[in-house]
Amino acid sequence: MDGSSGERDLAETAALMATLDLVITTDTCIAHLAGAMGKPVWILLPHLSDWRWMEVSERTPWYPTARLFRQKVAGNWAEVLGRVIGELREQNSRSRACFAG
Repeated sequence: MDGSSGERDLAETAALMATLDLVITTDTCIAHLAGAMGKPVWILLPHLSDWRWMEVSERTPWYPTARLFRQKVAGNWAEVLGRVIGELREQNSRSRACFAG
């Protein structure tokens, strides 16, 4: 199913999201929906983000399952995506080791 279609309502989006192991998004309604659903969500934030994401923490009191990936330098999304890719690889390695052992 293509979750990128603009023709879906929020209930359909939530149903699709319920099937995912992890949601990776920017600061959109998707981030808030995933957090409210208790889904693991990684939120990519610009250097100057909204106040609700605090200033430096990787966590937020609003959504315990959320992890925040912030730009260290304004406009540098490549570095943020590099960290996300690194974390995904690390999680994949841990998962494989868990199933192998």
